[in-house]
Amino acid sequence: MAIRIAFPGDDDRADVPLKILGAALLGAAAAVGLGIFLARDQMVRHRRDLFSPHPLRRLAALGYLKSHPHADDVPLLRDYVAWEDRPLLRKRAVGVLSGLEESLTAAGHEGAEEA
Repeated sequence: MAIRIAFPGDDDRADVPLKILGAALLGAAAAVGLGIFLARDQMVRHRRDLFSPHPLRRLAALGYLKSHPHADDVPLLRDYVAWEDRPLLRKRAVGVLSGLEESLTAAGHEGAEEA
């Protein structure tokens, strides 16, 4: 049987769960911040790779733009179609551009019907 002797400052043990919770919240906030930073970096990298000298990077960038459509990408894709000299990649870009324009047109009509 152990005998416990009370010393001044023993009440610090009550603060341990709060310290653990604080550290966990701080860690979660840091992880979310890092995730947002990495996501933005990835988006910028994919947009930049659209004009890469490597055809596979350009193909990957087109795939990314197709799966993440945004209205700001329309002029970028038009410039890319005019710039691209490989017929296969140009055809892929035209398909992505037309799909993006159709989705934006459809979204515009749905917004007009709701108003």
